[in-house]
Amino acid sequence: MKLPKKITIVEVGLRDGLQNEKIFLSTEQRIEFAKKLIDCGIKRIELGAFVRPDWVPQMTGSADIINQILPIYGKKIQASALVPNIRGFQDAIQTNIKEIALFGSASESFSVKNINCSIYESLEKFKEVIDAAKKKKIKVRGYLSTCFQCPFEGRISEKKVIELVKKLYKMGCYEISIGDTIGVATPSEVKSLFSKLKKVVPLKALAGHFHDTRGMALANILAAMEVGVSVFDTSLGGLGGCPYAPGATGNVATEDVIYMLNGYKIKTGISLPKLIDTNHWVSAQMNKALPSKVGLVGVLVPKGKLVKN
Repeated sequence: MKLPKKITIVEVGLRDGLQNEKIFLSTEQRIEFAKKLIDCGIKRIELGAFVRPDWVPQMTGSADIINQILPIYGKKIQASALVPNIRGFQDAIQTNIKEIALFGSASESFSVKNINCSIYESLEKFKEVIDAAKKKKIKVRGYLSTCFQCPFEGRISEKKVIELVKKLYKMGCYEISIGDTIGVATPSEVKSLFSKLKKVVPLKALAGHFHDTRGMALANILAAMEVGVSVFDTSLGGLGGCPYAPGATGNVATEDVIYMLNGYKIKTGISLPKLIDTNHWVSAQMNKALPSKVGLVGVLVPKGKLVKN
């Protein structure tokens, strides 16, 4: 089994994770969270989102976080922020963010539920944002959700996903994250879709975004790696979920992914002990245990001693 020699982790806990949690962390807590993630060795990180505070109140203060973090760590990390439309983009460029992310769907029903417009309408909005971003020399990443199944429509055809990925890449998204939003995909489905996708866009333009609702996230990441995918979105502790996808649990936990990759001796540059320590810090801030398996039990060192930090 040939796997990539290096894997890039895109930490989404601060945005995709926290935005769906009922417990709010203050701006100060989120700044400290970001610092801890960077100290773990995280190089790519979503710091927040420029969305309406009445829709996603958990993301209030994203500009403050960016303005606090980037002047100190800007040369060490590749930071991004989610923007839903041109208004969000205009707010984002008031900071010194150099990368934005757009969120689309492969399901019409999910698109309407999540971003209040059809797929066609979302692409029109994306074009406006991407054109504006090009003028400002800001990179654009695309998220495509419900690429396998939708909670409202059921199975999504590979053909539909492939066409949307081609459009997003042609529009100017340098990377498209393929989302298993409700955690329903299986390794065989992941291999099949990514094998077809890499024939229509460069492999380096593809990333995987897996939820662990049915315990398949790690297996699906491994399946994508076998196809050659080397970029994956993860969330510290498995934070998050999806308010528009009934029953969906959070993203795959960063600690669990790093534990698996360490087993394959694949380079990430991320410290697992520091991730576990950060997991415990976040758990204390939120007054609850996080879903991560490794974050809960720790790791075994050669002498057999259980280490949790």
